[in-house]
Amino acid sequence: MINFYKGDKEKRILDPKLFSDVAMSWAEKIHEGNVRQKDCNKRSQLRKFYDEVTRLNSQAKSKTEEWDNIAPFVNMLIAKAAYAEGRNKVSKDFSALVKHCIEKIENEKDLDVFATFFEALMGFYRKYGEN
Repeated sequence: MINFYKGDKEKRILDPKLFSDVAMSWAEKIHEGNVRQKDCNKRSQLRKFYDEVTRLNSQAKSKTEEWDNIAPFVNMLIAKAAYAEGRNKVSKDFSALVKHCIEKIENEKDLDVFATFFEALMGFYRKYGEN
């Protein structure tokens, strides 16, 4: 699916296309879920997830909370995405993307990469419609 880093993760070299081509491709794929299911993947619904990710990222960056106390809430986003999918608020593709990305997050730096990727995805998502 998505790799945040190019080659060896330990070197922490970001995939140079992560915030451009990869984010745009996923935005288009998620938008297709909106076309297939009415009221699915509305921008406002995706924005709720984005806002939660940025809130958690901000907490992690400010060090007001230990990472070990933030990580469970990051992982809880998987359950929230599954719940939203069950209510037909987000597509299976969006839920799978969230799960896949969250499973790659091991520390604050990975969360920051995901938050930036999500920001790029939201920017590209706007391109595909009014919702």
